[in-house]
Amino acid sequence: MKTEIRNSFGEIYLTVEFHEAINVVYNNWLGYQTYASIVGGANTSLKVSKEYHCSYMLNDNSKVVGPWDHALEWITTDWAPRAIQFGLTHFAHVVSSESFAAFSAHNMHTELNEKLEMRIFDSVIEGLEWLRAAQQAQDPR
Repeated sequence: MKTEIRNSFGEIYLTVEFHEAINVVYNNWLGYQTYASIVGGANTSLKVSKEYHCSYMLNDNSKVVGPWDHALEWITTDWAPRAIQFGLTHFAHVVSSESFAAFSAHNMHTELNEKLEMRIFDSVIEGLEWLRAAQQAQDPR
């Protein structure tokens, strides 16, 4: 199931999808993100994660334009504690290394530190490989 979230202009700024075969919630953010879009989108991704009891999230910011530090405090003090409470254990964050969004992602990583297992990647494939390895380490059947 794919959820598309639109801004007030009717443009999609986030798609959220649970991939059952790999047990990952995939968030694909697009364009510039306002505080309201971040709160709405992050809450939607958390709802999907909770609904499917999924502990692994791939957050793709490779198509985000500009920083999102304006929502960093909310993410670290509101969203992240709820995500951890609902069972999120691993958060792969994909950014374009040349973007302002990468700076925001590094700030988020610093703020979350040991509260949530989070890594930053340059590609979706690298993020998925890390999540797959984490899943195998927790359930090495």
